[in-house]
Amino acid sequence: MVIIMDQNKTPLYDRLVLHASRQPVSLHVPGHKYGLINGLNGEQFFREIAKIDVTELSGLDDLHEPEGVILEAEALLAEAYGAEKSFFLVNGSTVGNLAMILGTLRENELVFVQRNCHKSVLNGVQLAKAKPVFLGPEVDENWGIAGGVSLKTVQEAFEAYPDCRAMILTYPNYYGMVNDLKEIIEFAHLRKVPVLIDEAHGAHLAAGDLFPPSALELGADVVVQSAHKTLPAMTMGSFLHVNSALVSAAGIEKYLRILQSSSPSYPIMASLDLARKYMATYLKEDQVYLKRELAAFKNELRKIDGVKLLEFPEFGGDPLKVTIQSETNLTGYQLLGLLEEKGIFAELADPYNVLFVLPLLKEGMSFPFMRVAEGIRQVLKESSGSKKDAKRPHVYFQKEKISVPFSYENLDRPVKMVPLEEAENYLCGEHIIPYPPGVPFLLRGERINARDLEGLLLLKEAGARFQGGSGLSKGYIKVFC
Repeated sequence: MVIIMDQNKTPLYDRLVLHASRQPVSLHVPGHKYGLINGLNGEQFFREIAKIDVTELSGLDDLHEPEGVILEAEALLAEAYGAEKSFFLVNGSTVGNLAMILGTLRENELVFVQRNCHKSVLNGVQLAKAKPVFLGPEVDENWGIAGGVSLKTVQEAFEAYPDCRAMILTYPNYYGMVNDLKEIIEFAHLRKVPVLIDEAHGAHLAAGDLFPPSALELGADVVVQSAHKTLPAMTMGSFLHVNSALVSAAGIEKYLRILQSSSPSYPIMASLDLARKYMATYLKEDQVYLKRELAAFKNELRKIDGVKLLEFPEFGGDPLKVTIQSETNLTGYQLLGLLEEKGIFAELADPYNVLFVLPLLKEGMSFPFMRVAEGIRQVLKESSGSKKDAKRPHVYFQKEKISVPFSYENLDRPVKMVPLEEAENYLCGEHIIPYPPGVPFLLRGERINARDLEGLLLLKEAGARFQGGSGLSKGYIKVFC
């Protein structure tokens, strides 16, 4: 018999509120003692939340051995997303990706990895001592960005490397694009290969048919989601779901116990309990309302001279992600900076585009969409930016469709700095990662070609920020000797 759980319940949050209502005396960690002990600054911001910032007391359960309210909250989470087993994460999707990979792969096993993955995926593969084969994504030249991997690329990869033991993909990408993931998963499953999905930007996709289907719905084996990105959860609050006969949930749970803090944040966990309820109780009328609000905002954007509202390509995308492209001589980074001066802070920029992450509104909720549109209009009017050429943007992220650029065990060699103009054909000595979005432009050990150098200069001149690439500001890059 299937038991339907009440998704309006928030067992962990409710127990924390009950605990705080008793006005308890703290003779335990943390040191702020329910907010009684504060520094000279910040009291007004932290005192209320400190009342539920507790430790593993009687009745409040233990994330690493849940038996009570956390166990119930995670069971509600699993039901809401249609998973066999779900976990709260307090160290972000990063820790979920690491545990997902370490719990699935063994040393020297071959794994297919989407080339435009988040850096945490690369770190997980390296920690597992697995052998990555990188799958190049499809590139959208109108947007100037990389999307998902195609079924054709996956088929060719299996033909070339039939011993693959797992595949790690990103869905959707940072900009909200989706791809033919269902066909890819079915193809992999015919070969008994599990598909692990970094769905950091898709925790809300299960909220209804206004959105693309979630990776879990499409049959993925393990899915990691950043609840804090698009649901009302605190930063670092994330979910991990297992729904597979090919992957052991117990193996992943073992690594979560190793990698996650032994002092997990109760405010973060409580926010995850509330965020799950918010998503699970998202109604049809909420979808209708949100669709109408988003359509009105996009119509305003289409009226603004100087920017172009980008439309999703073939497979569609997430309506909460809206990208505008500069049609003036302003770069995306410059447009972002000018908007920030107006008090409007976008998610990220690239050389051409600015990305907005919009809220998952419920019926009757308001959001200052018109202020955003007017701010863009003012910025473009005040900047007096001239129209640029109508040619499509230069695509700076284009790699081979299937590549094995290095093996991790061969990267223990000395490095040196060389001028960018002399770096062609060297092996890159460090990951160079425009951040956000945290997708490596060059991998440590990857051979540098002329297009890479052209792209680096484009990013540098447009105003990109990097993690790694410490010498780029002076025109140098670290390479292997």
